[in-house]
Amino acid sequence: MTKTIADKIKRLRKDNGFSQEEIAEKLNISQSAYARLENGESYSWATHLEKLSEIYGVKPESFLNDDANHFSNQEQAGGMAFQFVGTINTINALSEKLIEQYEDRLQEMKDRIKELKEEIRGLKKQ
Repeated sequence: MTKTIADKIKRLRKDNGFSQEEIAEKLNISQSAYARLENGESYSWATHLEKLSEIYGVKPESFLNDDANHFSNQEQAGGMAFQFVGTINTINALSEKLIEQYEDRLQEMKDRIKELKEEIRGLKKQ
C-alpha cells in the first residue's frame, strides 16, 4: 500500500516538474524525509496527504485509488451533499489504511522484542 502511494506521489512530482527539494520545502520537511516518503520507506504520506492534494490539485482519495492513473479533480455530480459523503468516505478509507499500517508496525515491533528477549536469554546462558 505505502509503495503504491509512494509511486503515485513520485509520478505526480515528476509530471509537474518539481524537484524533491521543492516539494519537501512545501511540506516543511527535509529532502531526505521526503525521499523516504517517495521511496515507500516512510508512512508519513498520510500526514501530508492533504497538502500533497493541494499542491497537485487532486482529490485525496486519488492517492488511495487502486487505479494508478486515477488523478482526477473533477467535481462530483450532485453538489455539496455528495462532496460531503465523498469526504467522509475518504476519511474513513484513510483511517482504515492507517490502522492497518499501525497494526503491521506493532506486529513488527512485537516480533523484534521477542527476538531481542531471546538474544538476551542466550547471552545470560553464556
